[in-house]
Amino acid sequence: MLYGRDAELERLTGLIDDARGRRRSGSLVVRGEAGIGKSMLLDRAAEAAAGLRVLRATGVEAEHDLAFAGLLQLLWPVQTRLETLPDPQADALRTAFGAGGSGGGDRFLTGLAVLTLLADLAEDEPVLCLVDDAQWIDRASADALLFAARRLSAEGVVMVFATRDDGFAGHGLPEIEPARLDRADAARVLAERELNPERRDRILMEADGNPLALLHLGAARPGDGGPGPLPVADRVLASFRAQIARLPERTRLMMLVAAAEARGHLPTLLGAATSLGVDLGDLEPAEQARLVEVTGTTVAFRHPLIRTAAYQGTSLARRVTVHRALADAAIDADCRARHRAAAATAPDEDVAADLEAAAVRARDRAAGAVAAALFQQAARLTPESGGQARRLVEAAGAALLAGGADHAAELAVRAERLTADPGALIRLARIRAAVEFERGDPRQAARILVEQAAEDHRAAAMLRMGASYAWLSGDEESVRAAAERSAAVGRRDPLLQGMAHLVDDDFAHGVPLLQEVLTGALGEPGAGMTEGDGALVEAIHCALILGDDDAAIRLAAAEVARCRRRGLVGELAGALQRLAQAQVPAGLFRDAEANVAEAITIARDTGRPQRVGRLEMLLARVAAIQGDEERCRALTGGGDPLGGDLAGAEAAAADCALALLDLGLGRYDDALDRLEKARLGPGRFTAVVTFSVPDEVEAAVRAGRPEHAEPALGRFEEWARAGDLPWSRAVALRCRALLDDDETRYVEALRLHDKGGRPFERARTELLYGEWLRRARRRSDARGPLRSALEVFERLRAQPWAERARTELRATGESATVARPAAADLLERLTPQELQVVRLAAEGASSRDIAAQLFLSPRTVEYHLYKAYPKLGVSSRRELARLELTPAH
Repeated sequence: MLYGRDAELERLTGLIDDARGRRRSGSLVVRGEAGIGKSMLLDRAAEAAAGLRVLRATGVEAEHDLAFAGLLQLLWPVQTRLETLPDPQADALRTAFGAGGSGGGDRFLTGLAVLTLLADLAEDEPVLCLVDDAQWIDRASADALLFAARRLSAEGVVMVFATRDDGFAGHGLPEIEPARLDRADAARVLAERELNPERRDRILMEADGNPLALLHLGAARPGDGGPGPLPVADRVLASFRAQIARLPERTRLMMLVAAAEARGHLPTLLGAATSLGVDLGDLEPAEQARLVEVTGTTVAFRHPLIRTAAYQGTSLARRVTVHRALADAAIDADCRARHRAAAATAPDEDVAADLEAAAVRARDRAAGAVAAALFQQAARLTPESGGQARRLVEAAGAALLAGGADHAAELAVRAERLTADPGALIRLARIRAAVEFERGDPRQAARILVEQAAEDHRAAAMLRMGASYAWLSGDEESVRAAAERSAAVGRRDPLLQGMAHLVDDDFAHGVPLLQEVLTGALGEPGAGMTEGDGALVEAIHCALILGDDDAAIRLAAAEVARCRRRGLVGELAGALQRLAQAQVPAGLFRDAEANVAEAITIARDTGRPQRVGRLEMLLARVAAIQGDEERCRALTGGGDPLGGDLAGAEAAAADCALALLDLGLGRYDDALDRLEKARLGPGRFTAVVTFSVPDEVEAAVRAGRPEHAEPALGRFEEWARAGDLPWSRAVALRCRALLDDDETRYVEALRLHDKGGRPFERARTELLYGEWLRRARRRSDARGPLRSALEVFERLRAQPWAERARTELRATGESATVARPAAADLLERLTPQELQVVRLAAEGASSRDIAAQLFLSPRTVEYHLYKAYPKLGVSSRRELARLELTPAH
C-alpha cells in the first residue's frame, strides 16, 4: 500500500485522465528528499496509464557527464520515429544520439525535436513520460526535456519528473512536494512487521515519517542506523552500509564494480569483473538481501542510496582499482574517459586528453554544459599551467553556450590567472563581455571588448559588438574609442565611424555612413539580402537608428525567417525583438505584440529572463500611445525608470514611454520634464530619444514653455535633413509649424506624409493642423484632417488621441463617428499566438509547417486554429484565406 499520498496520486491521475480523455498535455515535478516515495508515485502513475504509451528514464549519477544519455534512454524505444520529423529536428536528435547528424546546431533545437516527436507519438495514443532521479539527468537531456515540457499544450502528452530537493531546475513547471508521513500512516507502514512496541516506537522516531527509512530501518538490525541524531538519509545510508558489510567479500567487490560502473551495462561490468576475479554469481547474497536486482540485461540497485553505500563504504585504493578495470573493459570512449579520470590520483596528460576529446564530442552535439564540465575536469588533471588555461578557456566558452553565464565568468577568471597568451586573453574577453551583457550590464561588456580588441582579424567584430553594447548603455566614450581603434589600424568601418559621428551629433557625416551599411545589406533592386548573421543584425541596427522602418522590417523579417528555417531557437528571441522594434513605429501594434509575446516565451524557456525587460519596453510604448496608464507603468517598472538598474537605452525608452503617456493624458509639464531628463541622460543619442523630440516640442508648447523645445528641435531637424526620410522631414516641419504657428509648414508636412511611414505621426500632424484650422475659424477645412487623424487613432486604439480628435471634430459641428477597419476588429479578437497561427494558415501553410516555424507541436497549432475560428466567424482554412488579416500601415 502507498500510504499518505492520496493528494499526490490524484494530481498525477488527473494529468493522465486529461491526456487520455481530453488530449490535454501537462507536466509536473515531484520534488523531495531521498526515500520520500517519489519512485513509488511514478510507478503508480505508470500503472494508472492504461491506454497511454509510457516512456521511462532514470537518471544515473555516473551519466551526469554523458551528453544526452538520459534523452537516449527515454526515447530509445521510439527512435525509429525520427524519420518522421522535419529535417533540422531529425538531424538534431541524430546528433544528440550519436547516430550521425551534422552537429553544431542550436542547443534548443533538440528540445523542439523532442516536442515534435512526442506530439507525433501522441497522434497514435497519449504519451506519459516518467523521468526518475532527474537530479542526475545530464544537463543536455534536462534542457531538451524541459524545453519540450514548457511548450506542451494540446498534444495529449504528460511529462513527470521526480527529483531530490536540489540539482534539477524545473523552473516554470508546476511542482508537488510529498510530505513525510504522519505517525498514523507511518505506523501502518510498519504494521506488517513483527516488531515489539519499543522497537516500533524507536523506528518511528528515527525514521521521522520517511517511507524508505521506515521500510529499511524496520528490516535492519538494531544499531545499523548509526548512533546519535543523524539526518534520516544518513541513518538509512548507515543501515545499508551495515547490511553490505555483512555480505561475503566477493559479493562486496562485485557490488563495488556495479556501483562504480553505475549504468548497469553488462558487457562493461562483466569485463571488469572477470579481470578482478568475480562474476554475476557473486551477487546472489545481495539479491537475497534485496539490495540489488539482476536480470538478463542489467544489474540495478534497489535504491540509489544502496549504490552510494556500496561505493562509499570501501577504500579509495579499492575504488581506483575497480575504475581502472572498468576503463579497460569500456567499449564507449566517453565511458572509458570517465573511468580513467575516476582512477587518476594525480595530474595525467593522457587522461586529460581523453577527457578533452569527450568534451569536444559533447560540444559538437550541442551539449554545452556537459562539455564545460568535461573541459573543467580535463584542466584539473592537466600537469602544466598553459594546458590548464587552454582547457579552462574551452570550458568557459562551452558554459556560456549552455546559458551558464555565472559559471562561464568563474572559469574565465581562473583561466586568466594562468595565461598570458594573447589569443586566449582575447577569447576570454569576448566571453566575459557576453557574460556582462547577459547579466544586464552592456556598459561593462562594451568596455571589455573595446579595450581588449586585438590588432588582427578578430578586432573588427569585437569593436563592432563593443560599440553596439556601448550604444545601448549610453557609453559614448566607448563608441568613440571603438571607432578610433579601428581607424588607428587603417580600417574603414562605416558602422563604427557612423556611430561615432552620431554620438557627437554630427548627423551630416554619420547618417550617410550608416545608410551605406544598410544599402549594402539590402543590395541592388531585386538582389537577395545578405544572410550573414553579424552583417544582417548590424544592418537592422542601422535601419532602426535611421528610422527606416520599411528596411528594418524587411531585414528583420528575413532574420526571423532564417532563424525559423534553421531552427535557431536561441537566436530567435533577439530576431523577434528587432522585428517588433521596427513594427511599433510602423503602427503594426498587433504584429509587434505577437512577436514580443513569442520572444518573451522563448527568452524564459531558454534561460534568458534578462531579455524580458528589453522586450517589455516595446510594449510600454504601445501602452503609452493607447493611454493604458496601468500597463505602461507596470512595464516600465513604475514612474522612476532612471532610478533603477536599466541600461542607458532601456532607461531612456522607459522615460520616453512614460512621457508619451503623460502627453496623451494632458500632463504636459510631467512629459516635458521626463523628456528633458532622457535627452540629457546616458541614452541621449539613441534612436528612442531622437524619435521622442516631437513629443518634447509639443509638451513644451502646451506647457507654455516653447523655448525649452528649441535645442531638441534643432538637433532633430539636422537629423531629419541628413536622413531625408519623408516621415522624419514631415515631423520636423510639423514641430516647426507648431512653434512658429505656420500653416505652410503643416501643408508641406502632410504632403510628405503622403509618401508613407509612421501612421501615428501622420495622424498627429493631421490633428495639430486640424486644431490650427479650427482655431482660425476654418471649420470646414479642419474636418478632413481631423477625420483622417481620428480614423488612424481608432485603428491604433490610441484612445487619448482619438478623444482629442473627436472633441475637435465636434467643435467643427460634425459628428465624430468613424468606422473602424474590419481587419483591425478581427485582429483584436485573437491572442498573439492565435494571430501568428491564423496568418500562416491563411497563407496556406500546413499545421506541421506552422509548428516548425513557431516551435510548437502540430496539435497545438490545430488547437489555436480551433480557438480562433469562432472568433473570426469561420469554420475552415478555406474561409480563413478569404479574410483580410493584414492591417493598413
